[in-house]
Parts: sequence; structure tokens; C-alpha cells
Amino acid sequence: MSQPDNFIAPDVALVLEGGGMRAAHTAGVVASLIEHEVWLPYVCGLSAGASNAINYIARDADRTRRCFVEIAGDKRFGGFGSFVCHNGFFNSDFLYIEAIEDGTLPMDWDAYQANPTKLRIQSFERDTGRDVTWTRADTTDPLTTAALVRASSTMPFVMNPISLGGQVMLDGGLGTGAGIPLHMAEEDGYERFLFVTTRPAGYRKSPMHRGQRGLLRRLCAGQPHLFESLDTRAERYNAALDHVEELERQGRALVIRPESMPIQNTETNVERLRAVFDQGHALAEREMDRWIDWLTR
Repeated sequence: MSQPDNFIAPDVALVLEGGGMRAAHTAGVVASLIEHEVWLPYVCGLSAGASNAINYIARDADRTRRCFVEIAGDKRFGGFGSFVCHNGFFNSDFLYIEAIEDGTLPMDWDAYQANPTKLRIQSFERDTGRDVTWTRADTTDPLTTAALVRASSTMPFVMNPISLGGQVMLDGGLGTGAGIPLHMAEEDGYERFLFVTTRPAGYRKSPMHRGQRGLLRRLCAGQPHLFESLDTRAERYNAALDHVEELERQGRALVIRPESMPIQNTETNVERLRAVFDQGHALAEREMDRWIDWLTR
């Protein structure tokens, strides 16, 4: 596929929420954007949104699907057996590095390098509570890129973390935005946004009750920044969604939401993941003309 000479909307940022395997729906949307050659100049994401962002830049609709559907059928993907063997519920070593090295999820590095779309992804330093973000300049080769995406995607207690620069890195959704990466695009000067979320309209997170907070405090013993982030996440996430909806009312954001979300972020069933991917892809196919009208106005 040839690279675009011009972007369809040079003033619009593509913003991709995380959500673990719920991002199979986002993958369906992103695959359709690629197939329709809807090229935007900037994409930001965190957690599973970082994976979708990389695949969008690589212009690889097939890999976009395989990262959230077929990969779950590989025995190395994860599950309770993987967790018991201390590889994490999701096997991070396989998903981000080994799958590229052994050809399970090859990356079209030439296409990625040739694409001028800008990138920003976010991670969270466990022991400092600091946000860390990376751009295209940091994605110097396929395995380095995979390591950064892994750092952005490591759900605490579910996946084994990675250490970068002497710091243990966790899911970017723990930091600023609480899972909504819009702030990165705003900080980089964008004022119009194509925002793809993994939650239906009207969704808000519920705060933890007392028992949940007590359990969390024990799980996070010795990790106060992680506890604080998780303890305040519902309030911060809901505030970020309020901001998204205000931009939507102003006509500055086009928000793509799933009509329903029948799976959790830890889904491992290939057929259920395929159904959610197909749901996102079908939504995009129905709405693409409207989206393009908005992008090009």
C-alpha cells in the first residue's frame, strides 16, 4: 500500500483509548480506517491503544486484527496456566517481543518508517508515579518499539512488568488521563480529535468500596504511587470523559463508541474477541462516510 502524500484532515488527532482486550473493538475500527485510507497526521494511545496506534502507523489492517483476535488462540498467549507459571495472565514476553522475533506477529517496519504520522504513547513509573511518554523518535527498531508498547500496556497484577531506564513500567492508564489519552494530543497542539473509546455511551467508572480499597492496599504494599493511582482512577477517568463529552458538544471531537461491550479486559476466547472486532469493523463500515464528512469539513 502506498503512503499518503496528504492527510485527509491535517488538523485532527487520532486518540485511542486502552482497555485490554476490549480494544478488539478499536482494532476493528482502526482496521477499517486503514482499509479506507483514512490517514491522520497524529495518533496517540496508551495501554492496548498503543498497540493499535503502532499498527495504524504501519498501515497493517491484518496485524491490527491478529493482535486482538487470532493471537488469543496461541497457547503462549496466556490464561490461568500462564499466571500459575509466573508468566502473567497475559504472557508479556511472548506478546510483545517473541511474537515479532518468531514471526507470529511480524511488523512491516519499512511501512512504519515511511509513514510521516506522528506518535505519542504513555506509560507509568511504578516507583515514582511519574508519566513517561514516547514519540516516533524513540521507536528506533521493531523490538524497541514492542518494548515501549509493552511498557505502556502492562496491567498491574495481570502482566509481568518491564524495566526501562532503571524504572519498573506499568500501564499508561494509571497516569494522567486515567486511561483517556486525549491530554497528549492537546499538549501537542491539536484542537480537533477523532477519539475511539472501548466503552458504550454513558459509561462511568464506579469508585471502590471500603472492602476493595482494603484489598488493594494490601496488594500494593510498598507501592504507594500505584495504590494512589488505582484508588483515584475512577474519579480521574470520569473527569476525563466529561472533558471528552464537552469537546464533543463543541463539535471539536468525534467520539466513536461501541454500541455494546460484551467482554472484559481479560477476555481470552478467540470467538468472542472476533465478534467484538467484527462489531467495531461493521460500525466503521456503516459510519465511515459520516466520519469522513466530519474530518474534512
